[in-house]
Amino acid sequence: MNIMILIANKNNTWIDIVKSFGCNKLIAEDIVQEMYIKIQLKIEKGLDITYEDGINDMYIYKTLRSLYFDLKRKNKNITMVSIDDEDNKIYLKGYTDDINYDEAYAKVTDSLSEMYWYDRKVFEIINGGESIAAFSRKSKIHYYSLYNTYNKVKGKLKKLIVIILILVLL
Repeated sequence: MNIMILIANKNNTWIDIVKSFGCNKLIAEDIVQEMYIKIQLKIEKGLDITYEDGINDMYIYKTLRSLYFDLKRKNKNITMVSIDDEDNKIYLKGYTDDINYDEAYAKVTDSLSEMYWYDRKVFEIINGGESIAAFSRKSKIHYYSLYNTYNKVKGKLKKLIVIILILVLL
């Protein structure tokens, strides 16, 4: 059986664990989804999280705890918008119905492909899950050079997305 299916079968357990850290259900669900992404990337790189006949629950717990502390450390201001409220449904509907996601994605990927090859490659590797520190050690490129390049490309792409959203909403 696929390891990700075994992990997903315990989805409610993972949510309860994150809620025990002090999160509400929505934040807990988001952290669990981030955990799935992180674990999938690690499995693709060769990590084996099996333990006896199942999965290594302690590894999942530590990953969830790490993601929770990352969220706390960043001290993100998270604004919750309830999709059950009728006013918010109208508000959200106006934003989602007008966006052609395929066209917006094509613009972002075109912009990325037009960037200098070094900037694009650094962004793709780090965005693909490689840590900046590990990439720095492997490539012998200074950490801050990689960090600044990644943030520069990410900033350009964010500005492009904001411009696309503004043009769609006008």
